Amino acid sequence: MLACYPLAAIADAIGPIDGVHTLVWDLAGERPAQAEHIEFLVTPPFMDRAKLETIATLPALRHVQLVSAGFDHALPFVPEGVGLSNAVGVHDTATAELALTLTLAMQRDLPDYVRAQERGSWASGTTPGLADRRVLVVGYGNIGRAITRRLLPFEVSVTAVASRARAGDDLVERVHGIEALPDLVGEHDIVILIVPLTEATTHLVDADLLARFRPGALLVNVARGKVVDTQALVAACAQGRVRAALDVTDPEPLPQDHPLFSTPGVLIAPHVGGNTEAFTPRLGRFVAAQVRAYVAGQALAGAQLQRSPL
Repeated sequence: MLACYPLAAIADAIGPIDGVHTLVWDLAGERPAQAEHIEFLVTPPFMDRAKLETIATLPALRHVQLVSAGFDHALPFVPEGVGLSNAVGVHDTATAELALTLTLAMQRDLPDYVRAQERGSWASGTTPGLADRRVLVVGYGNIGRAITRRLLPFEVSVTAVASRARAGDDLVERVHGIEALPDLVGEHDIVILIVPLTEATTHLVDADLLARFRPGALLVNVARGKVVDTQALVAACAQGRVRAALDVTDPEPLPQDHPLFSTPGVLIAPHVGGNTEAFTPRLGRFVAAQVRAYVAGQALAGAQLQRSPL
């Protein structure tokens, strides 16, 4: 069986697997002759349209393993009958770290301190802080739980929302259904988004929902840019009604002259939620287990978005 890995560093992290031959190719540049025999494909970390379109041209392909938690970008390009799984668990820690980092940065006014330092100004004052705040985590899968677990030691109150209501767990008393979101946002100081991008979640946060936010509330988006109506967010932040800390935007990347860059009360990270030095070794361990499961005809971890022919 031929498995294709996007980078030599990832191939090294995975290591040799009995019965598996490997090809290192990131779906760009000159197409190797071995591409005709790729059965198990691990996608590159950054996929443009040309790379996505290459997936459908691999005649022996049987399974696509994403290196991302999100899958919306790849789903339309994977042929029927080809398995597709996301990198469940690989990004939980790093994304949760950044969600907390963005939240703390805004709640302690770090962007203002950076600007003051650049001016050579000693500026101090009282900040909102995180303790005793009410935080709404919208999306309560693995990463949502990882975020919640890291928030609780800061002595906050966390409310969880998922696609459907269900019983709570060791972190929250109950999980609210998404239909409760309009009533819940006004009761919270911080709203953290970590939902997948689907038809139902596109522009989930629009002008109507933003109007229900508490004055000065913080929106943190570590989900997908299109979950938020960018035009509505710019307007709300420009009016000082809402603040925002974004790891993802719509469009992405942001053009240099995009108003989000200059809107007051907005902190932007360039979609780096999973970009830590822990990524490659964690991905290597995960993919190695996935390939071994595939070869053995066992179920793979992650969201099985299309049924594998196995």
